[in-house]
Amino acid sequence: MKKGLLVVFAVIFCCGMGYGQTLKTGVLVIGNGNNALGASFQSANSGVKTTLLMETEDFELSLGDAAQQRMASGLELRLWDKLKAAGGIKGSSREIRDSSSLKVDLQKVSALLKSWDDSSKNLTIIRKANWSKLKRSGRGWTVQFNDGKTLKAQMLVYAGDPARLKEILKLKEGLTLEEAGLLNETGGLQWKPLNYNKLIYRTSVASGFSMDHTRANILSLYDLLVPGQEDLIWLNPTRESIAAGQAAGATAAYPVFFKRKDNIPNLKVIQGELINHRLSLIPFGDISPADSSWKAAQFIGLSGFLKGTLTNGEFRFNPGQKVSTLEIKAPIKEFYYKSQIWFDDYTAPEMTIAATLDLVCKVGNKAPVTTLAEVKKKWKTIYRFSTEFDPERVISRREFALLLQDYLNPFNVNIDPTGRVVR
Repeated sequence: MKKGLLVVFAVIFCCGMGYGQTLKTGVLVIGNGNNALGASFQSANSGVKTTLLMETEDFELSLGDAAQQRMASGLELRLWDKLKAAGGIKGSSREIRDSSSLKVDLQKVSALLKSWDDSSKNLTIIRKANWSKLKRSGRGWTVQFNDGKTLKAQMLVYAGDPARLKEILKLKEGLTLEEAGLLNETGGLQWKPLNYNKLIYRTSVASGFSMDHTRANILSLYDLLVPGQEDLIWLNPTRESIAAGQAAGATAAYPVFFKRKDNIPNLKVIQGELINHRLSLIPFGDISPADSSWKAAQFIGLSGFLKGTLTNGEFRFNPGQKVSTLEIKAPIKEFYYKSQIWFDDYTAPEMTIAATLDLVCKVGNKAPVTTLAEVKKKWKTIYRFSTEFDPERVISRREFALLLQDYLNPFNVNIDPTGRVVR
């Protein structure tokens, strides 16, 4: 979870272990699909020793179509970039971008995953893993292999057969997965439509999965957890997603990396880690991770200061659109008590650059003259805005997001599991 941590994929084969030998790992991932791929690679990227157990020789990936891949971010986007470079995707860049479907060379996908740089030495993949028992052991888990070898882990990410998980957790005969808390009110699909009337969107740790003809869907951190089951992250295999796996991997790595005994996830740390790894937590389809304002848009999007709009199945940030006073008033007042008086005095229908700077200075106790000079200096050099700095002009959503994130940083305000601000 170190800032600036180089994203490295490490694939190391487990071999030469003596009979009866006990190995240790921080995070254990079980599965073969997109969920398992994302979870194991992200856990390793977050600086934690990780072991992936696969029942097959190769990953069983569902790669979707071109429309879905335009929303790709994080590990999935890196995979697609590498596939393009390796010739694993057929067609020109324009055809790949515009086509409703595309051809993927699965053999090249498999070869690419096997050949990714292993310099971090954090990930061990055991293919065709034959294990007979998986059980709790103190504050962690123990896997017993058929040949007598044993593996101990602090955290488990289970992305395999749900029926086998019931057996592992020793659920009572006849007890359903829903009754055990393994499936939620949406049928265990975990992914939910982004709904601004429900503040749970502020707890999102992944976004963009395509269902019901839209990618405006999110995954809450708390839907990865199983009620009453510590040290366990659960991924439902009916919705395979590298993004969901990446979120699960960061969540599992958190208590191991920080050596926490309670294993309770910290929402803000995990969200920050995932955004630093370029994973979109709010499904803005019109601002890519390569955009200099993408990170600010993600942070501000999580606060709800600037809300997206759904257009033809795509959730849009609309970075060039002007900011109205009405749209930002309620959420900013929710986050900052000091802003209430400011909004009582400000009656203009739209926010100018000058008004935005006055707001951040009043709420953040900053010197107006100094702040104005700083922003003017950073306008094109740091923020990389193409527009001219004119304090009297109505501010755009892109500009507003960067200024608010830079000077007020609403992401640092704590949120409870329901998405409400914690005072």
